[in-house]
Amino acid sequence: MDGFGQVPGSLADFDDKPDSLFFNDGQRRIDFVLVYEDESKKITHKRSDHKKQKRKRQVYESNLINNGLQLEATRSVLDEKLIFVKVHAPWEVLCTYAEVMHIKLPLQPNDLKTRDSAFNWFSKLFRVNENIIKPEQEFFTAPFQKEHLSNFYIQDKLTFFNPATRSRIVHFILSRVEYATKNNVKKFGINKLLDTGIYKAAFPLHDSSFRHMSTDPNCPSERYLLYREWAHPKNIFKLQPLDFIRKYYGEKIGIYFAWLGFYTNMLIVAAVVGAGCFLYGCLTKNNCTWSQEVCDPNIGGNIIMCPQCDKVCTYWNLTITCESQAVSNTHMVLLILSIFWIVTLFLEFWKRRQAELEYEWDTVEYLEQEEQVRPEYEAQCTHVVMNEITQQEEHVPYTACGKCIRMTFCTSAVFFWILLIIASVIGIIVYRLSVFLVFSSTLSQHINGTEAIRKYLTPQTATSVTASFISFIVIMVLNIVYEKVAILITDFELPRTQTDYENSLTTKMFLFQFVNYYSSCFYIAFFKGKFVGHPGNPVYWLGKYRNEECDPGGCLLELTTQLAIIVGGKAIWNNIQEVLLPWVKNLIGRYCAAARSEKVVPRWEQDYHLQPIGKLGLFYEYLEMVIQFGFVTLFVASFPLAPLLALINNMLEIRLDAWKLTTQFRRMVPQKAQDIGAWQPIMQGIAILAVVTNAMIIAFTSDMIPRLVYYWSFSVPPYGSHSSHTMKGYINSTLSVFNISDFKNESKPFSPWFGNLTTCRYRDLRYPPGHQHQYEHNIYYWHVIAAKLAFIIVMEHVIYFVKFIISYVIPDVSQKTKSKVKREKYLTQKLLHENDLKVVKKTMGKIADKIIKGIDSTFQPKAE
Repeated sequence: MDGFGQVPGSLADFDDKPDSLFFNDGQRRIDFVLVYEDESKKITHKRSDHKKQKRKRQVYESNLINNGLQLEATRSVLDEKLIFVKVHAPWEVLCTYAEVMHIKLPLQPNDLKTRDSAFNWFSKLFRVNENIIKPEQEFFTAPFQKEHLSNFYIQDKLTFFNPATRSRIVHFILSRVEYATKNNVKKFGINKLLDTGIYKAAFPLHDSSFRHMSTDPNCPSERYLLYREWAHPKNIFKLQPLDFIRKYYGEKIGIYFAWLGFYTNMLIVAAVVGAGCFLYGCLTKNNCTWSQEVCDPNIGGNIIMCPQCDKVCTYWNLTITCESQAVSNTHMVLLILSIFWIVTLFLEFWKRRQAELEYEWDTVEYLEQEEQVRPEYEAQCTHVVMNEITQQEEHVPYTACGKCIRMTFCTSAVFFWILLIIASVIGIIVYRLSVFLVFSSTLSQHINGTEAIRKYLTPQTATSVTASFISFIVIMVLNIVYEKVAILITDFELPRTQTDYENSLTTKMFLFQFVNYYSSCFYIAFFKGKFVGHPGNPVYWLGKYRNEECDPGGCLLELTTQLAIIVGGKAIWNNIQEVLLPWVKNLIGRYCAAARSEKVVPRWEQDYHLQPIGKLGLFYEYLEMVIQFGFVTLFVASFPLAPLLALINNMLEIRLDAWKLTTQFRRMVPQKAQDIGAWQPIMQGIAILAVVTNAMIIAFTSDMIPRLVYYWSFSVPPYGSHSSHTMKGYINSTLSVFNISDFKNESKPFSPWFGNLTTCRYRDLRYPPGHQHQYEHNIYYWHVIAAKLAFIIVMEHVIYFVKFIISYVIPDVSQKTKSKVKREKYLTQKLLHENDLKVVKKTMGKIADKIIKGIDSTFQPKAE
């Protein structure tokens, strides 16, 4: 072994220290690990391919050494085919690339006085014990410059660059070192080598086992502390140690957990309000007039409703809807307030919190200064263009025409898949229409139970539940397919930076998921049962299928059923994918390893047998939570328990994600992130849309507006006969009358009419038979339509106006954070730039003195 590391091809023996994070010399820290299979141990006929792979790997490792990295290779303890290459970055390499990457490092400790919050004593009850995880010291920082090394706060060279920063610098080098040249095109980067199988894995090391502290005295065992004080289920009600998470995993993971925790806290008020509204609806169900009328045997029991489909459907009794009144009786005004709380205050206060984290975690000017071009983009830069700003030639991967073609193709592909989802939704609608006829003709014949069962297991209910399950299965299948398609489209689009790549993929995936998850809910909320005509003249869909009517309990109950199945099924599916599968894979891996050997296994080999983090990292975690945010906000008026279920889910989600990261996955390469990226404008868009959707659900899907119109206008003269405002007679006034003799032959029911009644009732506001405008909409209908439109306009304008006021009143950056930013800029100016000026002045002063002395000696009289 020489001074630059191990000679490529030679192997060092394992030193039997399972928790060591250093080379065999015990001095050089392992910053990264590469894993490959020894070709000489493989049993296969393709030896030429093995030679090519070996040659590329040798070139790559030689170039790593030429770039200043030091390598040490060790054979696996459990599998002799595996070779682990440990990578170390010396001080000079770290300093050089820290300057190249514009990494911000400490100048001096923060000397601004801070005042404790008035609620500090309360939050202390939920904070992590500071004796176990000590608070991180705050520093003023600046982009690193080697020439100003003495101005930075360096107490110890070994700790100046923390392990996360070291790993990030090494990964930057690994991503840009070349391994081959073909047709004058350089091939480089660890990602390509991983994709082609030349290396099997590349990852930074965890610093200890999560079960116990490291036996190495130089190891802080931060992974063990994170598991014990953050990921363990006992900490479910504790605040997260965000600075410690950021220190170990990097800013990208830190800001995700900060956002998720902030969102979860803001759900508390909405959950309390939503649960209160639901309980109010359940408790007052039997006290409200319209519920009593529906359930009263003398009122609802005497109302016979018309069939809801052609021929095979039967007449039914109104009392069957008695049990659904709890949902329709929810106090929706309070729900609007909870929506307002989530939508407006959450987003505004998160901007402030995000600004604080940007400063504290040194990402304020990250995008402008530090983010590098993706290696995949660099590799395709074969076209030369003139930069308008610098007036110099630069290389780009495509011309303006090529970029236009790529964008057209990508946009077309996205729209094609969205149309495919809409086609699947139409297929589900056709299923509902056709299966409803089957259930209507067979269900009542095959259900051998009491009358109570028939109240719940109606043809509409059976159709709705089965369609919801089929819709959920279709959603999951399309998700799996489109995920791969979206990645292929984004790869073809070739974004310049990793942030651009993730934002582009985020937009595509969310557009697809939005249509995929919400389209069936929008159909039930705003289209189903709205264009059905009346029993004598029903409206047909595709000229064949009679349009669906709502469940006897109303479309609101059906929408709640759809939401419950999709949200519940999605949560179960995600947990199986994200938690159960990695746990089972690791369990099988540990069992197989234990069966093969009882030897001491080093840290790098233990980490290799953990599951790798996907290329997209936290993308799916964000996507899951933003889709949930959509369900909570867009449809909360129909599903008041959604915020409570989301709160419970998120409290578990935080700990499950933490447990997963600390125990089941390899350590992620720490990455910088300024904010939550494209998810922020997506949530703002959902927030704006949520006001509209909930206003429309209250107006068009629920019965709130018709009730208010009846109470204030149609219960008293001139339209009503009651002497004072009341809800008595509401049910009778909202059910129109139909003469059964007016049925057309193609829709006349097979079931015989019972009794001597000649009419049935249906849900609509139309004139009765015998009226000069029979079966046309009556005056009550037009009053209700006007009230619904007025309600939507007023509600939207009031909430948007208040939202604008709150956005104006709450600044995006707090005064405290502004002071810190100004202080840091002042110190950067003073320590890094003014010192240069002093050196220049001092140097110029000496030169001036010499010039003056030279002039003086020239004009002095010569000695005689």
